[in-house]
Amino acid sequence: MPVFKRIFITGASGGLGAALARNSAGSDGCLGLFARRTDALQLLAAQLPGQCECYAGDVRDSDSLRRAAADFISRHGVPDLVIANAGVSIGTLTEAAEDEQAFRDVFDINVIGMMNSFQPFIAPMRNAGSGTLAGIASVAGYRGLPGSGAYSASKAAAISYLESLRVELRGDGIRVATLCPGYIETEMTAKNPYRMPFIMDADTAASKILRLLEAGRSYAVIPWQMAVVARLMHVLPRWLYDPLAARAGRKPRRSAV
Repeated sequence: MPVFKRIFITGASGGLGAALARNSAGSDGCLGLFARRTDALQLLAAQLPGQCECYAGDVRDSDSLRRAAADFISRHGVPDLVIANAGVSIGTLTEAAEDEQAFRDVFDINVIGMMNSFQPFIAPMRNAGSGTLAGIASVAGYRGLPGSGAYSASKAAAISYLESLRVELRGDGIRVATLCPGYIETEMTAKNPYRMPFIMDADTAASKILRLLEAGRSYAVIPWQMAVVARLMHVLPRWLYDPLAARAGRKPRRSAV
């Protein structure tokens, strides 16, 4: 069973990312925390045991991630685990011309940002012959939801990207894991104007994710109840899924991230 001592997490300043940091921090380990909100990142780091390096940056900026990765590796060695957690969830409408930038932002953060998060660590992990790359996707990637065209599509793309990366790196000693949470209590879900079944608090979700990674899982949906719902969503025929999904609640829109 892998034991993760050196962990690098993106989107670590709040929500699930901060919870992952809290639940993985230990006096004998070190964390690399990457996020846009510097003040929140430093406040979190001050509360954690063990060594902690804070890196301010946006996952859309590949150069900032390369610099952070190089600095972390030079100080602590190749991480055992990299968690690409940074992500955004906002409502979008294709008919609204002003939502074009929001579509781009969601894809740039949720998909390209995940690739940027992993890229600088792959060669060092390959040379070390070990390491885990974990991507936070979502059950929203299983089927398209109304008003969530950008988010659902980006998470579907993330799931496929992670699968491609997993088989691409097979035999290199690098494990790739896809985690698909359901609803988690964070700033992103706080304004959702609809019921969110099986919603988890962030620390519960983080604890489950870390246990799954330590157990060597390469794909998981959490919680288990949402895994049942996700499987049902996946197999429902279009003639049944479409009228049911059309009545689903819609996330509030924003024009940009």
